[in-house]
Amino acid sequence: VSPRPGYADPVAETLRRDAAAIGIPLTSVRTAHVYLFQAPPSRPLTDDHKRLIAQCLLADPVTEQVRFGATPPTASPDAALIEVHPLPGVMDPVAQSVQEAARELTGLDAQVSTGWRYDLRGLTSAQADQLASRLLANPVIQRIHRRPWLPDSFPVGKSHDHEVRHIPILNLSDDQLTRLSREAHLFLSLEEMRAIQAEYARLGREPADIELETLAQTWSEHCVHKTLKSTIVYRSDGATERRSDGGGSDGGRNDPIDWTGRPGHTINADGSVTISNLLKSTVAAATHELIKEGLDWTLSVFVDNAGVIAFDDDTAVCVKVETHNHPSAIEPYGGAATGIGGCIRDIIGTGLGARPIASTDVFCVAFPADWTEGNTGAGSNGQSESRPLPRGCLHPRRILTQVVAGVRDYGNRMGIPTVSGAVAFDNRYVGNPLVYCGCIGVMPRDRVKGTVNTGDLIVALGGRTGRDGIHGATFSSAELEQSSSDEFSHAVQIGNAIEEKRLLDAILRARDDFDQPLFSGLTDCGAGGFSSAVGEMGKETGATVDLDKAPLKYAGLSST
Repeated sequence: VSPRPGYADPVAETLRRDAAAIGIPLTSVRTAHVYLFQAPPSRPLTDDHKRLIAQCLLADPVTEQVRFGATPPTASPDAALIEVHPLPGVMDPVAQSVQEAARELTGLDAQVSTGWRYDLRGLTSAQADQLASRLLANPVIQRIHRRPWLPDSFPVGKSHDHEVRHIPILNLSDDQLTRLSREAHLFLSLEEMRAIQAEYARLGREPADIELETLAQTWSEHCVHKTLKSTIVYRSDGATERRSDGGGSDGGRNDPIDWTGRPGHTINADGSVTISNLLKSTVAAATHELIKEGLDWTLSVFVDNAGVIAFDDDTAVCVKVETHNHPSAIEPYGGAATGIGGCIRDIIGTGLGARPIASTDVFCVAFPADWTEGNTGAGSNGQSESRPLPRGCLHPRRILTQVVAGVRDYGNRMGIPTVSGAVAFDNRYVGNPLVYCGCIGVMPRDRVKGTVNTGDLIVALGGRTGRDGIHGATFSSAELEQSSSDEFSHAVQIGNAIEEKRLLDAILRARDDFDQPLFSGLTDCGAGGFSSAVGEMGKETGATVDLDKAPLKYAGLSST
């Protein structure tokens, strides 16, 4: 499906402009959206079916034209063809929507995969490769083809045996525990690995693979916020401002802060301050102090997926913000999209469900003009010349452009506007951008809290489980290295905003359309998957989980 001659091609114009910016002045660009259909041999797609799907579903009959089959590339020394398709197993939300709509339209159940085709003139083959890798595709989730891709069949996975496996750790040395934590993507410290080893020595057995994965997820930076909850020692940075009362950790010599009387703070003899549980002793302590003093509009804070405050006598407002840094460093569009998607899910999964109404964001990246992929030149901020990007890093311009698009597109597809945002530049973000996403929701005040009861069923709603997003929680505790894009490609979830919108509608109906809600509590799977969701909801009751009943995107996934 491509624009008719004489009609605008915004994708082509954007590519032409971006290519010129990296020194490749294209003389001609044509683009097409590619749709591949695979119907079962028993019920193939007829020509009538193809025309019906194309005309009623895929193409605008006024501005677009449809071609069937793979058109060969232009035979010219300055011409190149590039096709970009998802890697096998990577979520393709557009394909899922097309597949369901085609089924409604024709009654046939055909598999669908989508891609983009670019016919280019005015470049060499080497420039085409450069263009593909820098502007058109991310090899973490996409495959680049230099000719039309028309496979005989789509790849399929083989069913997994789901055998329960145990991981031997009881006799491992410290070096072996450290190696296991890193190679298995657990990213636990040696002290944490020793604690697990000691517990299973007490139990007299080795841990099952699921148990080890669950412990790593629960102890991950993303899920338990080890840094924010840690004990830290604070020392003044040498500020010269003096307190008039002579107070402060060092008698007022060079610390403007008065630390006396703060909960969880211990003033040491050398002037430093030990803070026990940074989050609990600062932000949370201030909030709870205000509540003790009579603040009465905080309905639920620090206990659920989002904080909830009163708006009026009937309605509550809930707010959730979180960072999505590591995934956005590897796959900015998908990382930011699932970042905002996760915040929206947290709003939906607060209490007995809230309706998300607005999104917000803050992005922190390196100065785009200060970094090049190989060449050097004058920097944009007048402070330095541009320098080569570190190996394994995406260019800041690409990161910023795609994280903006990821948040925008995901919210738009759910009907949730992005109402505010900010961007900050600092070259220390070149290896790991800071991507804040946030969402605001509203809910009835009598739906703020849910209670999980013994005997409740565990019901999973929403998208099927795939390989994408696996180890998303433990990955948050990893130190990013130049090999991260290859090693952790599976940790970036591919979001599906349309599916999440359907999920939202279903939950709100189950909450409001009956004498009482059809569920007693809910939460989202988040970066930790079923481990996180069931662990949170079943912490008071315990839970029995049948992982082999999980709906999968494709065969071949193990229970881990």
